[in-house]
Amino acid sequence: MARNLDPKCRQCRREGEKLFLKGEKCFTDKCSIERRSYAPGQHGQKSGQRLSGYGQQLREKQKIRRLYGVLERQFRKVFAEASRRKGQTGENLLQLLEGRLDSVAYRMGFGASRAESRQIVRHNGVLVNGRRVNIPSFNVSPGDTIQLTEATRVHLRTKAAMEAAESRGFPEWIEVDVKAGKGTFKAYPARDELPPSIKEGLVVELYSR
Repeated sequence: MARNLDPKCRQCRREGEKLFLKGEKCFTDKCSIERRSYAPGQHGQKSGQRLSGYGQQLREKQKIRRLYGVLERQFRKVFAEASRRKGQTGENLLQLLEGRLDSVAYRMGFGASRAESRQIVRHNGVLVNGRRVNIPSFNVSPGDTIQLTEATRVHLRTKAAMEAAESRGFPEWIEVDVKAGKGTFKAYPARDELPPSIKEGLVVELYSR
């Protein structure tokens, strides 16, 4: 199965902001963005470089792809679905990405990062409405109940991830019972509930060329 093997901290430095790809490390002073905020590579510290309009659009698309851990072909499929739906394409795109099972599992604290949550899903550790689902790209619908299997819920790593997520607070669009290791996907998030640093309009412009 194809996947992005680039070092995660390097990906954050390339985008110039935290993408929270390394779990709890991203919340400490060991985060690479805290220590080296410039881009990686030999010429990373050069300043004054201005991107063209196309460069900005491409950079934003790469950032969103890395943030949600999707490859190019998957991203194009999600964008095509977003463009077919009613409403604003950019907002639809982010909602579809947040509605992926691995993203929902991450938001519920089942894993410290999206990559860890994706691994839990692939290893048959998650139930959707009582049925085992091991497809990370599975589309979760509003009202669906997501829960950990008993074997996965008792893992120390999973417990630590859920406790850390609870201490930071859960998003408004999900409801989580930490002790039971389960939650409900109440609704797709509204645009103002997602990070303002994401400029999905640039991605729409890129694919509209």
